[in-house]
Amino acid sequence: MADTTVTRPTPRPPARRFLAAIDPSVLIKDLTPRGLFGRSLIIVIAPMLLLQIVTTFVFLDRHWEKVTRGLAYMAANDMALIMSLYDDLTGTRGYEAFAERIGSTVEVQVFIWPGERLPPKVDPGLFPMLQESLEAEMAQRFDEPIWIDTVTYEKFVDVRIQKPEGVVRALFLRSRVSATNSHIFLSWMVAASIILLLVAVLFLRGQVRPIQRLAHAAEAFGLGRDMPDFKPTGATEVRRAAQSLIVMRDRLARQIEQRTSMLAGVSHDLKTPLTRFKLQLAMMGDDPEIKELERDVTEMQRLLDEYLDFARGQGGESARSLELEEFLEDIRVNAARKGGNVTLDMDGPLNVRARPAALKRCITNLVENAAGHADHVRLSAVQHGHSVEIYVDDDGPGIPPEQMEDAFRPFHRLDESRNQNRSGSGLGLAIARDVARGHGGEILLLESPLGGLRALVQLPV
Repeated sequence: MADTTVTRPTPRPPARRFLAAIDPSVLIKDLTPRGLFGRSLIIVIAPMLLLQIVTTFVFLDRHWEKVTRGLAYMAANDMALIMSLYDDLTGTRGYEAFAERIGSTVEVQVFIWPGERLPPKVDPGLFPMLQESLEAEMAQRFDEPIWIDTVTYEKFVDVRIQKPEGVVRALFLRSRVSATNSHIFLSWMVAASIILLLVAVLFLRGQVRPIQRLAHAAEAFGLGRDMPDFKPTGATEVRRAAQSLIVMRDRLARQIEQRTSMLAGVSHDLKTPLTRFKLQLAMMGDDPEIKELERDVTEMQRLLDEYLDFARGQGGESARSLELEEFLEDIRVNAARKGGNVTLDMDGPLNVRARPAALKRCITNLVENAAGHADHVRLSAVQHGHSVEIYVDDDGPGIPPEQMEDAFRPFHRLDESRNQNRSGSGLGLAIARDVARGHGGEILLLESPLGGLRALVQLPV
């Protein structure tokens, strides 16, 4: 019988799986600021902090070690002198005079405790250098057991030596056995760092502010809003970028103006013969063939208007604040006059900054497109955060999801049921998306709650 044993891979330990899931680049990206000011400040502060940390570590370590060892050496010599004088004493009668004499000359408080023993060793804490230096120096001069405490007292260092008859205790001033002026260096370093930080913040704010103004101007230009007070300021590179933006804006404005003027002339030249055709056909009677020609002329007029709307874009119109409920109600009324069954659903007043004529052309195209394929169209608008969303829902046949993007292509007409018995140039949705994007927004086609197609227009507030 064949072996059917299945070898399963050994699972990773939880810690290894956790480390494998961590991407250092993602962590660094999440922790670093997103703005230019924050990143520039890090570029200034990080090297300064690193340099100060290294300097502080090297200087203080060397300074503390050298000074502490020198002072410990002198303290050990003083203790050796004290113990030498102590050994010359006879009996206990001169202990008090001996301690008073040492305190007045060497400035060390001496206590003699007959019959006492040394206590347990004291933990030096996080900074053992002073105690280790004193222990090393004392061990070179004394054979007796030594006990040192550098932690208990704030102003003194306690040194005790075990003698056969008892304990000799000496209290040294801490300033005599350790460096006490390191805080001056640290204070100057911290003060200098704060001053440098303030200077860096003020300087960087002055450098970043022109870039922020340039970004706001570019964003406003993309949304079709004018910024007449914008002037190039800041560093040379920022001024060049701002000047290039102004030149580009003026060049595009001239091109749009020239195109609009040219299209106005073309519109006039083409509409004049169409008008003559209409007059001539109106005078030729009511024959069925004449009526068919009139419909063809009307269709040519409508197609010409759509072509001109698409080519004209949004040039020459300035953005202003619109009260959306009144604006959409006007579109609904116009659609109803043309036979569309359109309703408006809004919870309250909304305001949006837009070009009125262009936005009206956009929403009207969507409403008329929906009304031409459905029995009922619902128009609504809500605000989500910093954007306003306008919905055009219908109960028509809809569009397959894979063809929704193709519907925005200029001169493209769908061959499905959405376009049966429907005339047009295929520019309605293309014009609508061009207007929405010109306002800094977007148009999406989705499935409608009514069962047909939903056109979602997103506009920044």
